[in-house]
Amino acid sequence: MLTDSKLKRERICKRIAQELEDNSLVNLGIGMPTLVANYIPKDKTILLHSENGFTGLIPAENHDHPDMDIVNAGGAPVSIAKGGVFFDSLTSFSIIRGGHLHTTVLGALEVDQKGNLANYKIPGKMVPGMGGAMDLVVGARKVIIAMEHLNKKGESKILKKCSLPLTAKGEVDLIVTDLAVMRVTREGLLLEEIAIDTTVEEVRAHTDADLIVSENMKVFG
Repeated sequence: MLTDSKLKRERICKRIAQELEDNSLVNLGIGMPTLVANYIPKDKTILLHSENGFTGLIPAENHDHPDMDIVNAGGAPVSIAKGGVFFDSLTSFSIIRGGHLHTTVLGALEVDQKGNLANYKIPGKMVPGMGGAMDLVVGARKVIIAMEHLNKKGESKILKKCSLPLTAKGEVDLIVTDLAVMRVTREGLLLEEIAIDTTVEEVRAHTDADLIVSENMKVFG
C-alpha cells in the first residue's frame, strides 16, 4: 500500500485518464480530479470543460505561452488549447444541465454501495455548499469518483450507506481509489481492479461496503 499522498493521487488520476473515452467532452472537478488532465494519453482527443466558463482546458505547463490569468474552477492556473472557447456561466451550466457532458470526475468525502455521493459537508466546518457538483452528477452521462480509499482517521470512505448529507443519490458509476477500481451495478459494488501493491483481502478489510469480486480481476498502478 502507498503511504505518500502525492503518489496516491498520481496513481488514481493516471488510472482515471485511461477510463476517458476518445472524442468526449469531460469535466474535471475541483481538487484531485483536475490532475487527471496531466495524464490523458496522447492518442486520445479529450475536450476538457471548466464550469467557470470555457472548453479546451489544458495544464498550464502544456502551453508554450501560458496566460496566468486563466484559471480552472478551483482557481488554479491553466491554459486553453487552440480552438478553445470562453463563455458565461449560463452557457456553461446549460452544457452541464443539458446532458452534453460525457463524463465528470469528482472528489468525494463518502460514496456508498448504491452509488450515493456525499462530497461537500464536513462536520464541524463551515462550507459554502455543494456548488456545481449537484448539476454535474445529474447532467453528465458518466460519473467517476476520484478519492483516497481511507480518510485521515484511517476509516473507509466507501460505505454501505453514506453518513453525510448527500450531493446526489444513485448517480455514481465508477469509483477509483489508491487501492481499487469499483463499479456501481444493480447487484452492488463490483470490485474490478486492485492496486499492484495490495490484495483482494486487504481491499475488503479497508472497505465498509459489501464488495462483489469480479471473476476477471485486473491489476493497476
